[in-house]
Amino acid sequence: MNPTLVAGPNAGLGTWPARRARITPDRVALSDPHRSLTYAGLAGRVARYAGALRRLGVGPGDRVAYAGVNAVEVFETFFATWLLGAIAVPLNHRLSGPEIRFMLEDSGASVLVHSADTDALVATALGARPAALRHLVAVHGGADRLDYEAEIAAGPELAAEPAVSLDDPALILYTSGTTGRPKGAVLTHGNLTWNTVNFLAHVDVLSTDRALCIAPLFHCVGLGQVTLPTLFKGGSVEVLPKADPGLVLERISAGRITGFSAVPTMLQMMCEHPGWAATDLSSLTLVQYGGSPVQERVARAWLDRGVRLIQGYGMTEAAPGVYMSTHDGTAAHPTAVGVPHFFTDVAQLRDGRPEPPGGEPAELVVRGPHVFAGYWDLPAETGDSLVDGQWFRTGDVLRVEADGWAHVVDRVKDMYISGGENVYPAEVEAVAVQLDAVAECAVVGVADPRWGEVGVAYVQVREGAALTEAALRAHLESGLARYKVPRYVEFVAELPRNATGKLRRVDLRRRAADEHPSERVAAGSRPEGAS
Repeated sequence: MNPTLVAGPNAGLGTWPARRARITPDRVALSDPHRSLTYAGLAGRVARYAGALRRLGVGPGDRVAYAGVNAVEVFETFFATWLLGAIAVPLNHRLSGPEIRFMLEDSGASVLVHSADTDALVATALGARPAALRHLVAVHGGADRLDYEAEIAAGPELAAEPAVSLDDPALILYTSGTTGRPKGAVLTHGNLTWNTVNFLAHVDVLSTDRALCIAPLFHCVGLGQVTLPTLFKGGSVEVLPKADPGLVLERISAGRITGFSAVPTMLQMMCEHPGWAATDLSSLTLVQYGGSPVQERVARAWLDRGVRLIQGYGMTEAAPGVYMSTHDGTAAHPTAVGVPHFFTDVAQLRDGRPEPPGGEPAELVVRGPHVFAGYWDLPAETGDSLVDGQWFRTGDVLRVEADGWAHVVDRVKDMYISGGENVYPAEVEAVAVQLDAVAECAVVGVADPRWGEVGVAYVQVREGAALTEAALRAHLESGLARYKVPRYVEFVAELPRNATGKLRRVDLRRRAADEHPSERVAAGSRPEGAS
């Protein structure tokens, strides 16, 4: 984690791993398929690793990048970097070489650490080596690379730490870049600390817990949800190199895992896996998901096994938690994202001003000590993302009930207007996936000469299932106002996604415009679903 998390901003009180090591020195802190480290072992290696980085010229404010799948080495790199007051830059290893090079250049990273699985990616990215990049460190060694283990062994162990405050940057996490160049969201030590406190105030985490780290560590969920709170409490975290449903199920059973965080797609893949029925899930006490609603049949499959799912809502810029449901309230609010975290202020934007949440759906704005410091080297974009210099514009439309429980309606930019009525694609998609035959659905708006815009639904049918357009329409019309039902339905083999798995609506909008140009629609026609 970071030096401020346990003992406050005075780094002279000792490093985070060392302080934790004094409490539970022999308990396993981190493990992966290759090795495990106790808290004492982790503290010793991080101290030597930090000394090695200092020997390579890394100091406060410098950037250290990491490219590779989830592994203990990622955490060691984070902790050693933070111990020096430097900034960690985890890179999305699913991207292309030019995209990685852009992030290295944009962040000005002076050191790049990478594992064997990214050899080809790094070689492509460094075809034109960024000027600021001075050292390459390979976890597996290499002729033209510094060897990871050799550098740690050489140290020397860090003797004196620079002061690190809550306001100092800890991470640069690059947004997915669905449109345009990605932006680096800067998270401070305080942001990480307060997100951890928020999580622990919301759900119970014990020192005896065994968490599974499934989500990639270049993503805020992989680090901030479940993982850091478990380490803060002195529990153990098992790190998986990839989110393979069979492997996850095997490790839950064999490792007596108590909790993990995942996206709904992973929960679906797990309950549809051949090993699902035979897997012992009795140790699980916390399964948290977010990013999109879980399908009813998937939630039902987990509930039938005695596992209750907790939905959360957040974003990179909030480190990431904003809302989370509770075990006690989920039954009464099955589709809600929950209530705000303890140290989180929420409001809704009305006429350009933050107002108390409630009433008609509106864009959510959020503030609190966990909200980011801004976008790296982009002051104008940072300013545009804030209202009154303090409220972060999420871009998400939420409906908030009188008791504070919230529902995500849609993204502001995804909404389209048909016949003067706002249509939120997420609402339509949520109804569509209630059908067991629908694996995924994405809805976009397309221009129409009479109604302004109408909907196009792209539907991926679950393998082995059959679905007709008529059956889908009948289902949508039973649960939605007619104007919300898309005019067009297109069945697709799969939906377009970017390297992080996020839906690329921009591609679907382009496809919809090409396939359904407005001039083809007769001026007097009436879209199916228009009231």
